[in-house]
Amino acid sequence: MAPRSNWKGYLKLSLVSASIAIYPATSATEKVSFNTLNRATGNRLKRQMVDSVTGDVVESDEQVKGYAVAKDQYVMVEADELAEIAIESSHTVDIEKFVPKASIDDRFRDTPYYLAPEDQVGQEAFAVIRDAMKKKKMVGIARVVMARRERVMMLEPLFSIPMRSAAKTPRSRTSPTSSFPSRW
Repeated sequence: MAPRSNWKGYLKLSLVSASIAIYPATSATEKVSFNTLNRATGNRLKRQMVDSVTGDVVESDEQVKGYAVAKDQYVMVEADELAEIAIESSHTVDIEKFVPKASIDDRFRDTPYYLAPEDQVGQEAFAVIRDAMKKKKMVGIARVVMARRERVMMLEPLFSIPMRSAAKTPRSRTSPTSSFPSRW
């Protein structure tokens, strides 16, 4: 079965752009998943949202997002407020800079994807960028909006197509000293 792209747009470097598609580099088809069942009847169970204080079931039309500002204190954010601040996608993978591949800490790597040119016109520009990165042993650091979130990407040449790996920001990585006792 031919792979399906997750995202389509443009790879942009200064004034050069190429039409591209992003494909998943991993598959969850081998993943085993289970449903929770009622032992007595064998029927599948449904989850319900329950108020943590009153224990009452809260219907979906009464649910709202909340941002914690202190212990047990939240600012409620309505769906229309979230829609107003949603990041608009320009459908562009914008390469901001190139850095030596050896300077990237593996702990910043996240979900791998493949980037490929989408049409004949973009193949030449795409190949120029890919081959230059390979020759110089550099990776591109780029930003893209996918699924309403801005993501940092590391573009790495791999075979005849660059491999894209969604990178974690330094803020999202935990420090080993804060995660493990000092006696280790």
